[in-house]
Amino acid sequence: MPSVQGGLAGFIQFIREQGVVGLAVGFILGGAVSKVVTALVNDIVNPILGYALGSTEGIKAMKLGPILLGDFVAVFIDFMIIAAVVYFVVRGLGLDRVDAKKS
Repeated sequence: MPSVQGGLAGFIQFIREQGVVGLAVGFILGGAVSKVVTALVNDIVNPILGYALGSTEGIKAMKLGPILLGDFVAVFIDFMIIAAVVYFVVRGLGLDRVDAKKS
């Protein structure tokens, strides 16, 4: 039966080889970045779009017979805006080249 210390060393080596710490840090930072992007979209992008295109409240009330489509359409538009903001920020800061494979 392996010793506890030997098992702990194997566990630590597994964590180091698999990049679990980097994954955990990325997960935590992802939550923080999500809040920043949501605030950017809600406080800056959506008001600009609302001013240019009109309120999203009309979209949320949209129906197709008994089917309520408005909320889905509004959430989908928010998703597309958030995805576009993240894409352009990542490309603009050059973060898309950070994880490039070494030759």
